[in-house]
Amino acid sequence: MCNCIDIQKVDSIVERIGKDPTKAIPVLQAVQKEFRYVPLEVIERIAQTTEMTESQLYGVATFFTQFRLEPVGEKIIKVCHGTACHVGGAEGLTEALEARLGIKDGENTPDMKYTLESVACVGCCSLAPVVMVDEKTYGSLDRKKAAKIIDDLEKAGETG
Repeated sequence: MCNCIDIQKVDSIVERIGKDPTKAIPVLQAVQKEFRYVPLEVIERIAQTTEMTESQLYGVATFFTQFRLEPVGEKIIKVCHGTACHVGGAEGLTEALEARLGIKDGENTPDMKYTLESVACVGCCSLAPVVMVDEKTYGSLDRKKAAKIIDDLEKAGETG
């Protein structure tokens, strides 16, 4: 088990939620809330201490798109690429953010401050094109405004 995973937190989650296979989704959700992703080592630990198997847990974690099996940055930056945002220039926003962050879509910055990802739709079509940083929505953007979001986050020190 990785030194970075607190086994007691994992065991506490299992004790609180339950050990039978019907609790797989809530357990994985709680794990992800705690660690920001579902580490494979945690799946192994859950299987050791419950009635769930590694293959059941892994199957659930890979079936549902809400679960992440890789670490993510402290801030998740989602660029909407739905129809309205696409027409409004979402590709340019992604390119501007890639340039500003020095990473490609789907990657984390080396310091793990940011994860950049394209998403199908965030449901804010009237504000297109849209970027979300965690739960905060930024609308009516262009390339310059998108890059400025990162500048503002850095200035505010909101990444740590």
